[in-house]
Amino acid sequence: MSQQGGRPTGPEDDWWGQLYDDGAGDTGPAPAPDSLDDRFASASGTLDAGGPAPAGAPPAPAVPAPRPAPAGPPDLPPRAPWEPPPSSSPGPVTFPARPSRPPEPPPRPASDPPPPPAAPTTGRALGAWTPATAPPPPAAPPAPQEGDAPAGPRASRLEPLPDPPPSRGYVGSRPPTYDAEPTALPETDPDDPGDPVPDTVLDGARYGACTLRAASVRGDSARYRGEPRRDALLTARFGTGEQALVLVALATGARTAPGAHRAAADACRWIGAAVGRSHARLVDDLRAARRGDLKSGLHRLTDRSLGRLRADAAEQGLEPGLHTATLRCLLLPADPECRTRVFFGVGPGGLFRLREGEWQDIEPEVADVRGAPVAGFGSPPSETPGGDRLTINLGIPTPPSPYEPAPEPPREPFRFRTSVARPGDTLLMCGTGLADPLRGERDLRAHLADRWSGPEPPGLAAFLADTQVRVKGYADDRTAVAVWEA
Repeated sequence: MSQQGGRPTGPEDDWWGQLYDDGAGDTGPAPAPDSLDDRFASASGTLDAGGPAPAGAPPAPAVPAPRPAPAGPPDLPPRAPWEPPPSSSPGPVTFPARPSRPPEPPPRPASDPPPPPAAPTTGRALGAWTPATAPPPPAAPPAPQEGDAPAGPRASRLEPLPDPPPSRGYVGSRPPTYDAEPTALPETDPDDPGDPVPDTVLDGARYGACTLRAASVRGDSARYRGEPRRDALLTARFGTGEQALVLVALATGARTAPGAHRAAADACRWIGAAVGRSHARLVDDLRAARRGDLKSGLHRLTDRSLGRLRADAAEQGLEPGLHTATLRCLLLPADPECRTRVFFGVGPGGLFRLREGEWQDIEPEVADVRGAPVAGFGSPPSETPGGDRLTINLGIPTPPSPYEPAPEPPREPFRFRTSVARPGDTLLMCGTGLADPLRGERDLRAHLADRWSGPEPPGLAAFLADTQVRVKGYADDRTAVAVWEA
């Protein structure tokens, strides 16, 4: 054990002496030293292609040179052989919602044999699922024929329809004088607290092939002065099912009359009662397109309703010219097969049609002369056959004869029109408060045409906002009835 630094305590084993005998030679002599430093030097020489191998070392095996890095941006670091190739764009990758069709292969020559069918594959690659069978490609659109119109912006059903432009508070270069919202309430009679009419009335319905919107709003000047709304609005349905008839009536009282709103409300109520009692006959005439019967019958009902106003004025001791109202009505049959629309009434206002984005003024024309002249009331002077005048016309009206009945005050002519609605039309009936600015302001016509030319009619709130678009110089009540044809 002298080789381990200890003194032997017993007989020394032969195997130990043979193993650690300094005189015995090495059983595995090597041509080069085999220390740790020698091995490190050998490994360093092998890895370093430019460095010489240590003396006596065997020749190192040839090591293949590293593969060149793929071409890419100059600022990207070189990658290891086991790393995936970098993406062409450093940003995130967005996967399509549905697998797109693979690009079609280039056409092959006719002499080449057809390629064998590819086996269906399934699996997942980069988070995208590859279906076993590709979906069939969509059918190609038919080629346009000669004479076909080019496809417009609404030709494809996949394209969303454009929304109408937002409503506006006013049109024109300057805002109106009065405030946009109500200011003062009308004065209330303590004996009749329910007499004042509300500031705004809004209604709507859908029958047959048409959609109805109706609104009546107090004008800016009446809101500022605390006066009641002079316009009255009535929407009523008579009958049920396809035999039903919808009546929409609007009336406007005289401007200077103290009870103008009462006269307008009475006119609507009485014409509603008259039409309601005769609605079955009116529906039959509408279906049969008996225009003459409709005109004569509705003329008679209108005269009776306005005649009650004159009789009521006589009972109250009021002037007939003050206790009166204009009246405009619209009849809409509920039968979807009947597209006849009937307008009738007395007094000024507006009747318009919006067709293909353009406004058409279809107000019935009336004659200026309202009957034959009455003797002594504007009759022309007498003349001799030779042309000599027997009297001189000084412009002074001749008083009526005491032996003749006094002439009745001139009455407004009866207005009547029937029209056949087309799909996509919009029919608008309104009083002078909306008809005058619609005729006089181009921006208002353009704005309402854009708002009401959509595929669907506006809702009640949107229609109310459209009727309240103000124009400077027009401050009367706004009453409008619009019908959209499906």
